[in-house]
Amino acid sequence: MQVFAEEKGLGHSYDIQETFDAGIVLAGFEVKAIRAKKVSLRGAAVKVGRDGAYLLGAHIAPYQPLNTPKNYQPRRARKLLLTAKELRYLIGKTSQKGLTLLPLSLYTTGAWIKLKVALARHLKKHDKREKLKEKEFIRRKAKLEGRRV
Repeated sequence: MQVFAEEKGLGHSYDIQETFDAGIVLAGFEVKAIRAKKVSLRGAAVKVGRDGAYLLGAHIAPYQPLNTPKNYQPRRARKLLLTAKELRYLIGKTSQKGLTLLPLSLYTTGAWIKLKVALARHLKKHDKREKLKEKEFIRRKAKLEGRRV
């Protein structure tokens, strides 16, 4: 499994409850660009509806700018491939207040490019502080016991 793009800062701002693996519909030159790591998930979001799930705002730069079609849009919406059962589940969950879908990472499984999608709840300021306190406590406890974390 090779990871091409990852959103690392989401764990601080969001409480990740569940993750899902989704296929993604891409053009051939987009696959080449992703394999060359010309992709960014910063600011990307996942929208889900009755017609399917879509990745919005992910930037896939052209692999070879001169050979890329003239009408190519690097931030276009890309359809995600989920099972009907997963899609119904995610529609129900995202309709609840506070739950959202976020793209975590873009990676391969064999020859296929997949997107790891997380169902998450945004943390409030006091929750973030509590999380930092827990980390600090674990770090100090490990230091007193003489082991690394």
